[in-house]
Amino acid sequence: MEEAFDYDPAVHRLVINGDGATWITACRDYFQGRAFFTIDRFHVARDIRRLFRDHRRYRAMQKALAKYDGETLITELNSAVGTLETEAKEERLEALIHQLEQYPEALGDYRQWLKDQGIDPTGFRPMGSAEGTMSVFAKRLKNGRSWVEKGASAMMTAMVALMDKLPLKTLMGRVEEWTEPKEERPPKYFVEKVESTVGEATRNNIMYLKQRANIPVYRALKDLKGF
Repeated sequence: MEEAFDYDPAVHRLVINGDGATWITACRDYFQGRAFFTIDRFHVARDIRRLFRDHRRYRAMQKALAKYDGETLITELNSAVGTLETEAKEERLEALIHQLEQYPEALGDYRQWLKDQGIDPTGFRPMGSAEGTMSVFAKRLKNGRSWVEKGASAMMTAMVALMDKLPLKTLMGRVEEWTEPKEERPPKYFVEKVESTVGEATRNNIMYLKQRANIPVYRALKDLKGF
């Protein structure tokens, strides 16, 4: 780390985001007060949603997680023990509570910790947003395409610049400002016109319906009318 990132433990502070694996949480003992471990909020939100999607306490849990209130969240989870519909869900809930109770501070906001360390976190994103962002990258970059490493890196750099409105140097010049394309909705009368004329547009396009009425295909297509 010292060689790759010019890390100085006497100067720099670390924020470590992870899913709770022991090899990641061990960083708390190694770095002591020089690092803040935060449990990945995407995974916590996902686990809670899978367990409590239709539960009456689900909304309260969402609010506690959104407010970075780990104590309230753990209390809500404990209050729901014994109320789930299957034994498998109860076991998963107990495992989630056991995991989060080991480091309730990891449910807090790392940006507040940075403030306490005298570091300005203005513009910093909440932890957990990376997972959602990766789905955007995957959808827009993959989608049946294949990339060499250099091309994928260039495209991701451009996407980050677009999302965060950052300057970008290209072969055609430097982009300083980004403008979002405006989606124009068709006028209402146009939609109504299409709906009213669709029957005329499709009339006589099925050749079987122009043949004798007693053949099986004709009768079958007529019976499908309205589907």
